[in-house]
Amino acid sequence: MKKSTNLALATAVTGLLALAGTAATTATAVAAEAKEKCFGVAKAGKNDCATKTSSCAGTSKVDGAKDAFIMVPKGLCDRLAGGSTTPKSS
Repeated sequence: MKKSTNLALATAVTGLLALAGTAATTATAVAAEAKEKCFGVAKAGKNDCATKTSSCAGTSKVDGAKDAFIMVPKGLCDRLAGGSTTPKSS
């Protein structure tokens, strides 16, 4: 009797772990889709990626560089002063 109880418990735990993994993967995918690049609003040294004028993330030299971006929730960029979803020439 004890062997079947252990097997049932192990099966239930395995199912819960699989379900939790699926939920976490789905949440991550939804979160990744809900972001967009927002150009022209990053503070100096806070950009998320390389630009024409800086070699890597965190190296922009001025606030609001038109080619530097940060990732923001989708739809927010258009509401930020100076924000654009496309890069502009500096």
